[in-house]
Parts: sequence; structure tokens; C-alpha cells
Amino acid sequence: MPKRLFRKYLPSPEKLRGHRSLKFLGEILSDPNLWHINRHSLAGAAFIGVFTGLLPIPMQMGVAAFLAVRFHCNLPLSMMLVWLSNPLTYVPVFYFNYRIGAWLMGLPPHHGEGITTAWFLQQLVPLWIGSLIVALVAGLLSYGAVKVFWRVAVVRSWKLRSRKRRKPVNEP
Repeated sequence: MPKRLFRKYLPSPEKLRGHRSLKFLGEILSDPNLWHINRHSLAGAAFIGVFTGLLPIPMQMGVAAFLAVRFHCNLPLSMMLVWLSNPLTYVPVFYFNYRIGAWLMGLPPHHGEGITTAWFLQQLVPLWIGSLIVALVAGLLSYGAVKVFWRVAVVRSWKLRSRKRRKPVNEP
């Protein structure tokens, strides 16, 4: 059940290998571990995608791809989840991360008056601290959610098979 659900929405390895812009990766994309759909691979990919997506870094997809290859997690899922932070959500996500970092450091939140370059550089510390904490917590929650979802789906399918076996066969 979960395998079919994920396979339905994730692109096939053949489709990605045949893509013009990914040809330079060649042998790396032929590693079957990057395409496995199992609870360990998908849970790791969920952690990697959400974690890198919530960090204020350039080239988040490249970092997610590198980590997915390094830790043999599902590559398409990790790269798709990076898009949790996108041009429409950058401001609210990173403002939330900044507020968490400022709260943890005991700094009063700044409301926009007197913005200078020096002020901006000072605000990077609470932004990074908040981003690391939020990314770690959200990554762990997504990892656990995939594991729980997978387990619930497997138990449900076991129960359905068990019920089908117990049904009495009507004799003519």
C-alpha cells in the first residue's frame, strides 16, 4: 500500500536518468539505493528534504541531492521536499526561524526600524540558530511521520488479508 502510493507520485528512475540536465551524473543515478521505496529510504529522504529545505542556504536542492546520495536515501523525495521553502514561503518560514532563534538567545525581536548592514549581519546568528533548531525538529518529525505512516499501512494490509482468509466460502 505505501509503496504504491509513493510510486504513484514519484518520478521513475528511467525518466530522471533520461533527462537532459541530469546526464552529467551518469553512474551516480544508476545506484538502485537512490530509487528504493521502503520505509528506511523514504524516512531518511523526508528528513533530508525537510531539513535542507528549512535552512537559509543557496542551492538547497544540490545539498539535498548530495545528502541523499551520501546516505542512500530516496533521491526524488528528498529533492521534492526541499520545495517546502520556495519563493512564496521564504519570508514566513525564515521569519519564524528568526523569531525562534531570537527567543532562544533572549533577544528582543526587531520590528524594522533602523535597518543597516551591521544590524543585518547581527541578525544572521539568531536566524541560523533558529533555522537549525526548526530544521532539526521538523526533519525528525517528518522522519517519524513516514515511519508511523508506513507501519500503520502495513498493519492495515495485514488485517485486511487476515479478514479475507477468515471469510467462509459459500458452498453451492
